Amino acid sequence: MRKILGPLLLGLGGFLLTTALLVLLWVPGQVKKTPLNIDSLTTLSGDAVYLDSPRGPVKATSHSVVDGKASDGNTAVFQTMSCLMWNKDGKAPTCTSAEGKGSPLLNAGTDAFATDRRTALAVPDQEKYLGNLASAHQGLINKFPFDVEQKTYPFWDGILDRAVDAVFVAEEKLDGLDTYKFNINVKDEPAEITKGIQGTYSLDKTMWIDKATGSIIKQSEKQLRQLPDGSPALDMNLAFTDEQVAANIKDAKANGGKLSLVGMLPWIAGLLGLISLLAGLILNRDKDGTAGEVVRTREPAPDATRVPAGATASTAVASDTRPRTDPEASTRPISTTPAAAGSAGTERPAEGWDLGAGRGEGAGQTARRAEPNSATE
Repeated sequence: MRKILGPLLLGLGGFLLTTALLVLLWVPGQVKKTPLNIDSLTTLSGDAVYLDSPRGPVKATSHSVVDGKASDGNTAVFQTMSCLMWNKDGKAPTCTSAEGKGSPLLNAGTDAFATDRRTALAVPDQEKYLGNLASAHQGLINKFPFDVEQKTYPFWDGILDRAVDAVFVAEEKLDGLDTYKFNINVKDEPAEITKGIQGTYSLDKTMWIDKATGSIIKQSEKQLRQLPDGSPALDMNLAFTDEQVAANIKDAKANGGKLSLVGMLPWIAGLLGLISLLAGLILNRDKDGTAGEVVRTREPAPDATRVPAGATASTAVASDTRPRTDPEASTRPISTTPAAAGSAGTERPAEGWDLGAGRGEGAGQTARRAEPNSATE
């Protein structure tokens, strides 16, 4: 089992570490991009004074759609239409094309622009993507970049036809969602306040931006457009409706959760990869440590009845425990009396068994009975 499991864990660990590196370096650049399927309607409400009319309730809508055919992997092309209408009975439509007396429509306009899908900034070459519909745009237009920073961003203003500063103010939670608050403040700037009419323009706009996605969660603004004589052409207070804010928060939490998961995946995969590699190395090390071991077995006990090569007869006798066949063997003692004179330098048993000890007899000889010596008999 270890022969299979060790290499398998090593392979799995390498795969997980490679995946972690890929997710860390490549995936965020593919995920943190403006989607190309945007089709959103934003609703605002407030009150306004328009020319010489009394102040009354108004409703504003902004419909934004990404042109998928004109967009590409790096650039998103937007088509937007905005409407400002009286909402005196609280039943104003999303927008209307009707004008003239009795129509709720105060102002309507369209815009088209191309933005970088990662930075959300307007691309320099608008004509490349919009052709005859192109017009100059600068800075951020309808959202902030992913991973918003606490700094000042350039933000497009369609009345001034240039970018103005969106200054970071503070952090703030909206129904549990972390946001950054930015403020734009324009004071009495010369501008074309409506088509063909010059005047002055002032704006105090605050935006609450989702830190992760850069989407605008909440917005409130006070806008004043004055004629050359100082009378108001438009004096308006607008803010996202409560329903719009709630929907934006819900979407931001869902999208932020997906981005958080993408951010956690490299660390999860990396940790699992390291654990798999370590386990694989341990299993392989244990396998290699036992590969060269010799299996030891117990040697069988030597046979006491066999005389090993090179052993003397005395050894054989000492280890021989078998019963003797000679009836005199049990009663006849072995004599070690020295041999009679005349047999100088030798010793022999007087009568009994000749052991052959010390006589240089060959290995493996067995004991034999000594013949009676005629000299001593």
